[in-house]
Amino acid sequence: MVKAVIFDMDGVLIDTEKHLVNAWCQAAKAFGFDMKREHALTIRSLAGKYAGPYLKEIFGESFDYANIRAKRMELMKEELSKCGIDKKPEVDFILEELRIRGIKTAVATASDENRAKLYLTEIGIYDKIDYVVCANMVENGKPMPDIYQYACRMIEEREEDCLAIEDSPNGILAATRAGIRTIMVPDLTKPDTKLQAVLYGVADSLGGILTYI
Repeated sequence: MVKAVIFDMDGVLIDTEKHLVNAWCQAAKAFGFDMKREHALTIRSLAGKYAGPYLKEIFGESFDYANIRAKRMELMKEELSKCGIDKKPEVDFILEELRIRGIKTAVATASDENRAKLYLTEIGIYDKIDYVVCANMVENGKPMPDIYQYACRMIEEREEDCLAIEDSPNGILAATRAGIRTIMVPDLTKPDTKLQAVLYGVADSLGGILTYI
């Protein structure tokens, strides 16, 4: 029996991952590094303590992660101020359906508290979610399980009684390492064979997760 559903934010509830990927590439190039789309895709939801060393392995020790990340944040903020934050399809429907069924909801995001609250408020769902857990609330971010374990404690449900909804490999690893059945709702990438082996299921849209509840 599913007692709670824990959602990732970017790429699952809000359509921001495409902007994030573009901003990473632009920011890196501004510092002289030829970051490609495939590089940016691999660091979706990846905590900074892991992303920095990972990118240095690719581009060398001169890759200034902190300043490039700051530039990425600046570029993304500019882009979102122009185009706004788009809600992913069926968000309102699935939250209402879960509420009707008496199923708790939480968000486990790699974003900080201020940005999470800002974005979820902008799309009108912040008050519709029982608990929001952010990367800066735990010692280790995704792909480590800490954030999902903490979310389960906050909503007072066991990991085995929850479902996680994710779109990125790093998020999927975090949720499955926590012992939570994980559904992928693909955004920018489809699951490969390795991910298929650990996933509980794949849904074409948020509404499709009801099949697994």
